[in-house]
Amino acid sequence: MSILIAILGIIALIGIAWLMSNDKKNINYRAAGIMLAVQLFLAWFMLNTAIGKKVLQAIVDGFNKVLSFGNEGIAFVFGDLSTKGYFFINVLMMIIFVSALLSILTYTRILPLAIKYIGGAVAKVTGLPKVESFVAVNSMVFGDTTAILSVKSYLHKLSPNRLFIVVTSSLVAVSCSILGAYMQMVPAEFVLVALPINVFSGLILSSIVCPVTKEEDEDIDIEEMIPEKSLFEAIGNGALIGGKTALIVGAMLITYIALLAMLNFILDKLVGMSFQEIVGYVFAPVAFMMGIPSSEIVKAGSVMGTKVAANEFVAMMDFMKMIPKLDHKTVGIVSSFLISFANFSSIGIILGTVQAINGEKASQLAKVGLKVLLVATMGSVLTGTIVGLFL
Repeated sequence: MSILIAILGIIALIGIAWLMSNDKKNINYRAAGIMLAVQLFLAWFMLNTAIGKKVLQAIVDGFNKVLSFGNEGIAFVFGDLSTKGYFFINVLMMIIFVSALLSILTYTRILPLAIKYIGGAVAKVTGLPKVESFVAVNSMVFGDTTAILSVKSYLHKLSPNRLFIVVTSSLVAVSCSILGAYMQMVPAEFVLVALPINVFSGLILSSIVCPVTKEEDEDIDIEEMIPEKSLFEAIGNGALIGGKTALIVGAMLITYIALLAMLNFILDKLVGMSFQEIVGYVFAPVAFMMGIPSSEIVKAGSVMGTKVAANEFVAMMDFMKMIPKLDHKTVGIVSSFLISFANFSSIGIILGTVQAINGEKASQLAKVGLKVLLVATMGSVLTGTIVGLFL
């Protein structure tokens, strides 16, 4: 029954996107169908086949090995404190090492070339323009703002529909620099499964809501992704960016968790419920539509609502406490849903990034900011639902 409900949920998401579409005549149904089929294949292969499970486990083991190198650096700096399980030290400090590693792979052109050609393959298979496909794949590695900055020279050429797709697909993603942090909070296999599926979730729904044609296509210049002039500059910049990211995430967590505590105190006095309980009931129908067991939809909904209202880290902090008591299917669906930047705070960050590049485009984006967040959240729902089909 849960599988049937999830299938109906996927149909409902696509139906809602169709109703929201501003150009139904030019919707590329072929592209949407191909991308949905790729998502289903990826989820089935990684979660339901012996080979896929071995591949996924090998990737998880590889990531864990890389993280173990980061732990060496953390242990050297923090000594015995690194064995105490402090969130700031053991989780956030890992962002510095991973960010530096990504910077090395970028300087050596390994990542830019991979992103360019994978994005080109996505464009060729689906019929979508290269810029949109490039940003979607780029977002899987570098996150929303960096992905947008990598195509800043093309931004002024983008129509409102193309801008919508670029921004929305970048929100239905996360940065690999913080994957290590996620993998220490939720099951690593679901973090890695969600990454490629997210690429297509954002593109499917945003390209239905705001269709584009491939006639407006451009070639991608990867040199814009490589600002450093030497390897040591790349390592230094990567570490500094990682350090800033860790501090920003820490500052946001302090702020949001403190605000939630204050809000919960007020709500408890007024209505006898916490914010998480209220959003749990609001998101419960969505959780049910995703195939989560009915006995757990309110708990799952509370995590999902917290993620949209605050951010994924705040939601994961709550979710970590629930995981041992939840069904495996619920854990997989919610974990996959959480692996994206689709939340209110990210809209402000994206607007600021676009404003710094092109004020006119930022003005266009500001008018559809809530619509972008809605479609990006629907993309996260689509990812979680597809993962749930194979659990």
